[in-house]
Amino acid sequence: MDARQSQVQLLLRDDPVVDETADTAPVARVGAEGFAPAFATAPPVAGPSRLMRSLRSAGRHLLTLAIAMVAVATALVAWQYYVLAPWTRDGAVRVQVANVAPQVSGQIVDVKVSDNQFVHAGDVLYVIDPFDFEVSQRAAKAQMDERAADLEVKQAESQRRQNLSPIATTPEEQQVFAGNAAQAKAAFDAAGQQFAQAEVNLKRTKVLSPVDGYVTNLLLRVGDYAQTGVTNISVIDSNSFWIDGYFEETKMAKICVGDRAEAKLMGYSAPITGHVETITRGISVSNAEAGTQGLPNVNPIYTWVRLAQRVPVRVAIDHVPPGVPLVSGLTATVSIVSSQPDRPAGLAGIPADILGRLSEVFYGPQPPRPGCIAATSGPAPAERVPVPADSPSDAAKQLEPGLAPGLTVSPGK
Repeated sequence: MDARQSQVQLLLRDDPVVDETADTAPVARVGAEGFAPAFATAPPVAGPSRLMRSLRSAGRHLLTLAIAMVAVATALVAWQYYVLAPWTRDGAVRVQVANVAPQVSGQIVDVKVSDNQFVHAGDVLYVIDPFDFEVSQRAAKAQMDERAADLEVKQAESQRRQNLSPIATTPEEQQVFAGNAAQAKAAFDAAGQQFAQAEVNLKRTKVLSPVDGYVTNLLLRVGDYAQTGVTNISVIDSNSFWIDGYFEETKMAKICVGDRAEAKLMGYSAPITGHVETITRGISVSNAEAGTQGLPNVNPIYTWVRLAQRVPVRVAIDHVPPGVPLVSGLTATVSIVSSQPDRPAGLAGIPADILGRLSEVFYGPQPPRPGCIAATSGPAPAERVPVPADSPSDAAKQLEPGLAPGLTVSPGK
């Protein structure tokens, strides 16, 4: 019995410990009294069926196919947007600015506007001291009245001499009085013109806005001296905004006058819609500048690297979304939407564009689409300055020397 117990202890010391898990079939238990009964067997676990394995495999394949299709569609859209469609991030909002300069000189006594204020055409911007011009206007009026009285006297004297008989007067005397009347008439006309000029100068002391728009960068103050012809205030014409898109020359073949265009300003998601109005016909060429000794200044380039020039395209604005302000100088991303009627819209037109681009690579540039007015169109008819049909002024009429008005026979004949 002692030998049996010692053998059991030796077995317990040499056997490894077996973990009890759900998947372990045999479990050995040894007690102090001897070996346990026979090993216990766990119930078998049922594996996944063949149908479930097929569904899982098909789902993985469908997911892979869907991801591939999304990637292809994304690549096509990116190709269409970045390679085929004419677009540029180099765009800017432009506007016409009226640089207002006074037509008379003087000290500014009143400024009627403030910076960034909206004004209408004809509104007073500032006022120049009118005192000197009022004095000039009154003096011109008095001189004109004096010339009018002198003219009346000279004309009456000339008329009396014309009515006298040849015994009471001579042709020479008639001619002298007629000449005096003519000189008085000329002096009266000159005084009238001086009075009109004085009135105009007085009105010009009120400087008016020439357009509807916004006063910008106002630095004018009361007490400043305004000089004739020197700009001192600027007004942005609110009706003259447009967008310039600077497109690479490689995309100019797909841009035509009249094409619909969209522009997105940096910081605003809503697009501004418009259409291509004009295409610039010339840009500066650095090689055209003369260098030392008047020789051509040709810049060296790398043969295998050529940078595309950018051509300004003017886009007229048709609609501005609410909440999008037009500020001259803002950066815009300009996209040209082709108005070609036979081109499918959306993704349906991408394969045709890709085939067209590949044909251009292998067979050269394609001819412009029908009805396209591109930059190579003929020159617009030049405007002719209208020639006035009026006859020359009366001052250009020549009188026969030696004869006064109303005389047909020279003295002594």
